[in-house]
Parts: sequence; C-alpha cells; structure tokens
Amino acid sequence: MENFAALLAKYESTKSRLWIYVPHDQLSDQVGPLSREKPRDLGIILIESREYFTRRPYHKQKIAFMLANQRQFALEQASRGVAIHYVRTSGSLGGALSSALDLLGQARVVFPASHEIRTEIKRLLEPGRLSLVANENWLTSATEFVESTGKARTWNIEAFYRHVRATHSILMEDGKPAGGRFTFDSDNRLSWAGSPDALAPPTFRSDPIKKEIRDEVERDFANHPGRVHLESLPSTVSDAAEMWAWAKNNCLYWFGPFQEAMSRESNGLFHTRLSALLNIGRLPVSQILGEVLEMDLPLRSKEAFVKQIIGWREFVRHVYEVTDGLRELPGGNPDIATSPGDGGYSRWSGRSWRHESSYDGGAMPNYFGCMNPLPLWYWGCESGMACLDSVIRGVWAESYSHHNARLTILSNIATLLDVSPRELTDWFWISHADAHDWVVETNVLGIGTYSIGNLITSKPHIVGSAYIFRMSDYCSACSFDPGKDCPISNLYWAFLARHESQLRTNARMAGALSTLHRRSESDKAYDDAVFRALRQTASHGECIKPALLARMVDSYVSRA
Repeated sequence: MENFAALLAKYESTKSRLWIYVPHDQLSDQVGPLSREKPRDLGIILIESREYFTRRPYHKQKIAFMLANQRQFALEQASRGVAIHYVRTSGSLGGALSSALDLLGQARVVFPASHEIRTEIKRLLEPGRLSLVANENWLTSATEFVESTGKARTWNIEAFYRHVRATHSILMEDGKPAGGRFTFDSDNRLSWAGSPDALAPPTFRSDPIKKEIRDEVERDFANHPGRVHLESLPSTVSDAAEMWAWAKNNCLYWFGPFQEAMSRESNGLFHTRLSALLNIGRLPVSQILGEVLEMDLPLRSKEAFVKQIIGWREFVRHVYEVTDGLRELPGGNPDIATSPGDGGYSRWSGRSWRHESSYDGGAMPNYFGCMNPLPLWYWGCESGMACLDSVIRGVWAESYSHHNARLTILSNIATLLDVSPRELTDWFWISHADAHDWVVETNVLGIGTYSIGNLITSKPHIVGSAYIFRMSDYCSACSFDPGKDCPISNLYWAFLARHESQLRTNARMAGALSTLHRRSESDKAYDDAVFRALRQTASHGECIKPALLARMVDSYVSRA
C-alpha cells in the first residue's frame, strides 16, 4: 500500500470537517452531499476491511476491482480538497467505523444498498454519532414501488416498469409508450452468427496503484480463486467514462435484438458490461439513462437498455429492501444461514473456508426443496457440456457473464440438477465482480432458481437444449447433439416430473406438463437416469461424454 499511502499523504487532511462515511459501493461525487457541498468543508471516511473480503472466497479480480476503485476514489476526492480518513483493518467494517467516529466525531452516511453494510453500521446510528441521508443514486422511490403493485402479495416487474415509464415520462409520447408498446422483448431474440462484429471491451493502462493492489491480492488473498488481470480492470473515474464511451459506440445499437444471444466467441456480445461500475457508484445511473434517451438508437435497443436500468435494476433493489433481504416473505419467512457460505469452494479446493463473521449467510428460501451440492464444474472442472464449460471459463477469466448466460446456463443447469439455491447464490456472489447482496440474492433466489415461488416471476426460468441451441453457438463445439443426446433436455423433463406437484397449479407451466404427460414411461425412466448420472458426475467434477453417459444411464435403467 506504500504507493497509495505516499500519494494520499501529499494532500492536506484535517479533523475540522463535516464527515461522511462512504461505503465501497457508493464511490461517486455526482450525487448526494459530495455533489453539492464545498469540498474543503467535507471529509470522507473510507474503510478496507480484510474481514469483509474473507467472509467468502471472492474472485481475486473482484477484490482487486473493489480495492482499486476505492483507493482511486480517495485520491480523486483528495485532489478536490476533500479530507480523507482512510482505514485498513483486519477486523470488521463496523468496528473500524466506530473507532473512526470516536476520533473524528459525528458523521453522515448515505443509506446503504447493502444489507451487510446496514447490519454493520446499525448500532452506530444514533444522534451525534452517525446519521442516515437519502441515497440519490436510485431513480425510483419505495412509494412508486408500492403504487405499482397495490395490495398484491406478489410483485410484478412488468407492472413496475410500466408504472415508472408512465410516471417519469420515459419513452412516452402523448401518454402512450413510444412505438405503441412498452416492451419489444418478443422482437429481441436473435441469435448471433458472427455479424455484426462484437468488439472486445477496452483495456486499461496499468499504474502503480493497480500493480500494488495486484501484488497485495496475490499475496494476502492467495487462497482465493481466479487471477487479477489489470488490463481489464477499470479503476479511475476516467476509466469508467472510457468504459461508458465504448459501450455507447459499440454495444447499444445492437443490444436489443441480440440481448439473449450467447456465443463462445464473446463473453458479452453487445452487453455493455457496466454493471460492476454502476453497482459501486462509479457511473451515475441518472447520467447513463439521460444519455441513452438522447442517443439516436433503434427503439427496440433503447427500450431494452432502459428496461435493464429502470425496470430490472430498480425492481430487484425494491424487492430486496421491502423483504429485508428476502428474510421476510409473504406466506412465511425462510430459514437464515448461520454464516456466509463458500459456494462449494471447500469441496473443490480441499481447503476448509471457515472465517469468523458476525454476519449471517443470507436467506434460504427453497421452493422446490433442492439440496444437492453445486457441481464442481462451476469451479472450473470440465463438465463435457460446451455451453456450461464456455460460460464458466469466461466467469473465472473475467469475473463476469451476461444476464442470459447467468439465467439460462448457470442458474438453469443448477436448478435442473436440484442444486441448493443458497449454495448457487453464494457462488454467484463469489465469482462475479458486479454481485452485491441486493442484486445477487434477489436475482438468483427470486428469478434464477424460483426459490421464492411466484413472488416476483410467474414461472421457473428453466429451459432445455432446444433453447440453448437456438440462442447460442455452444452446441457446435459440443460432443452432445442437441437433437439427439444432449442431457439438458432430459434434465428438463426429469425436473418437471420430480416437481410436478408444485407446478401443476401454475397456468404458465400447463403446456410443458401436458407434454410431460405424453412422454412414455420408458422416456421418463431414461430422463430420471440421466439426472442421476449427471448428479453423480457433478459431485466429483467428472467430465461427462456421450459414451460414458450412455453406460451410466443403462446401468441406472437396468436397476430400476
């Protein structure tokens, strides 16, 4: 940390300031007190907590991303004249903040999006010590969320999205949606066959701060998975602006029609890859939305991106807050994990991951009662299924995958294998740089695995091989044939058979269940045998090939 400390020491610091505690996911001076008050009247408290980064075996790239952005933010604010109180601690964030308040006096904090951070600072929220101010980086209010759903015991993202569009006059013309429709989702389902070009994301120059962080992460977090790639790590405010410029110039025009497409040739295709920067405040959401609305884009691409920002992103945050992190759900509260989970890291690495933490491990809703361990394939062991292997390679290389790969490959295959939703959620939290509790918990537990039932989505998001073949080029590199022996289709039918009692009252599943009932008993037995065979190989991280799968299935069928 010598380079960072030396640079920070060049700036004047004083105790006689109005202090603000800035969590690591609120690194912006474009909203809130830092955007309005005089820099030389202000001081900010920034904390690096080793305990936070070792609660889970986070991807090294994710740790480096968060540390680099926080340290660069400190230097950027110091250059404006803001006083900096920067703390590194091996202990908890809450303990370090308490000590800082003892030294500096009272401070403010913008209402944290993170349930973990809110829990850490809860005991410090008292007059004359730490006070909350509104979080202005969100575009919608709790009142708008309630208005969009009324007294319903479920929450509908489409209703919320349409309400926000109408009340904020976003993509509206004379009170009606532009183009005559609120959504163009049905038009935006093209696969990608190599054209138009999907350009690689920008690379960023290295600097002494980033190199120092890389060395620290490799040394201090040596047991964590992944690698640090400095060239793909935006850390300064100018890096964030460069990333946004690249997205505007290379992604947004084609984002709409190809938003569901997936490819071995590009981990992101026309997705902007902005989520990690947005989720720590480096790019102001209101600025991004305003600029997109002014751009000359095809309406279906503009609408698709707007929906990601004011629909999905705002919606999952409201659901997370109104349910206290999915801990309080209509119809009954789920169990809570006693400590943060490691997403299967211990089984994969052979090393126990037990770190003392005062924080619980999150809600454990489990609509289907799935309890199988996460396959070791998710940690990099080859599965033999090209779709899963391609996405997993991208995750461990970049700490990223785009939203449809997360939904229809990563979450889908885990769900079809009856994997514990809690363990899958922990894995996403560990492996993806943009994963924070408010987004990953709601997205994976609520949408990806249907673990809270129909509270926010009307049916499980499960698919067979036909969808993956239609929307990607993965199958062309696979030893399995999607029309003949791909096990994902068998997993799909086996899942419906196992969980039919929970699905039969769902009107949107009626067609699929009707088809299930027309399958022969021998086909159903084969489906179940495929499930059993893949569950066995998944637990060992064994690569499954057609010949091996056929032998295992024959063995299971003969014993049935």
